[in-house]
Amino acid sequence: MVENKRGLLLVISGPSGVGKGTVCNALLENSDDTVVSVSATTRKPREGEIHGENYYFYTEEKFKEMIAQDELMEWACFCGNYYGTPRTPVLEALKQGKNVILEIEVQGALKVKSKYPEGVFIFVLPPSLEELRNRLEGRGTESKEVVEERLQTAIKEIQQSIKYNYFVVNDTVEQATSDIKTIINAEKARVERCNFKDEF
Repeated sequence: MVENKRGLLLVISGPSGVGKGTVCNALLENSDDTVVSVSATTRKPREGEIHGENYYFYTEEKFKEMIAQDELMEWACFCGNYYGTPRTPVLEALKQGKNVILEIEVQGALKVKSKYPEGVFIFVLPPSLEELRNRLEGRGTESKEVVEERLQTAIKEIQQSIKYNYFVVNDTVEQATSDIKTIINAEKARVERCNFKDEF
């Protein structure tokens, strides 16, 4: 009676240290209808990284060719390396009924939103800035100056969260994952996403 076979484009952002990667991994567990988009980059592979699994590793020449041919949903340059989301694998997975997660920063997410407003844009928030500071310091990988810099960036990113469809507070991974699953179920049931057959 009602069909909704197309997958959802799930764009998930949040400040550094908020735990969005952990939440995305939890969403993928025991789920055969959700996949994560593999990004493309011009940086060199790290030990153990596999082309097409961790990233698509391309030369700068190839990456710029992809930009020119509009093969990327979004892209940006960080620290001398290009990063972006290849369009074709995402659209193919959506056609197959898979939900596709794009775990990307705010700038890229807003680029995607301008082209694919039908996507579901979710911003992951920390319980508080103090807790975000604790998580960043708990990593033990960054200096105090870098932590402060990341916190200032986080404040600017959080101010952009009003441009998303939903926010989810990552107090615990379990609750945040449950909240996103609820969002997915609600979005799947939206009338404008469904095809009603002639029986009605």
